[in-house]
Amino acid sequence: MKRDPAIRTSISLPRELATHLDRLVAARGFRNRSQAIREMIHGQLARYARETGSQVMAGTITIFYDESKPHLRNRLAQIQRAHLDEVISSQHVFLEDTNTMEVLVVQGPAGKLQEIANELVSCKGVTTGGLNLSHSILPPIHAKGDDE
Repeated sequence: MKRDPAIRTSISLPRELATHLDRLVAARGFRNRSQAIREMIHGQLARYARETGSQVMAGTITIFYDESKPHLRNRLAQIQRAHLDEVISSQHVFLEDTNTMEVLVVQGPAGKLQEIANELVSCKGVTTGGLNLSHSILPPIHAKGDDE
């Protein structure tokens, strides 16, 4: 796969901000400042696309909940079934006591994915959760006409 040629961009930073950037580069193990800044730009572009709502994106919805709450797991499953076009898969991880972490792999218009995340997080018994998106999307599993 051929890479796009890099376009060089120069920025000026106040000394204190550059010092903080260098600490971040070292702490997170980036090869250099450019790699760190590219990662930050990707993150901001994903957030912007999420705010505009129409771009198809892939990502995860992670929720933490108390599974002892009556009917909660059934409600969460109902929400996921109602969005089969967007919810690709889910994984449950049982934590201490009656706490569970569930991670859903999702793909669809960013606004729709945010709506699904909001619906899940707002269920009584869900303690926290959120949506994380990427500009990359999943390749098609089946092409139209594959059933022949």
